[in-house]
Amino acid sequence: MPIYEYQCESCNHGLEALQKLSDAPLVDCPACGKASLKKQISAAGFRLSGGGWYETDFKSGKKKNLAGDTSGSSSASGAAS
Repeated sequence: MPIYEYQCESCNHGLEALQKLSDAPLVDCPACGKASLKKQISAAGFRLSGGGWYETDFKSGKKKNLAGDTSGSSSASGAAS
């Protein structure tokens, strides 16, 4: 299940909620009680790892970073905040 970020337009309270894709967006702010929550746009925090199709079929040349290969760059392993 994805984690969604919300921000209240009335009191500026921010929160994260673990919800199913099929769940309706939250609207009521838990801090002020007003129906003014808006879903924020945020980057997904995941990395495809292992030796599966993504590593072997969609990368070419030096861009390949197969699982267990330590000769590649480690700059992609950090997560942006």
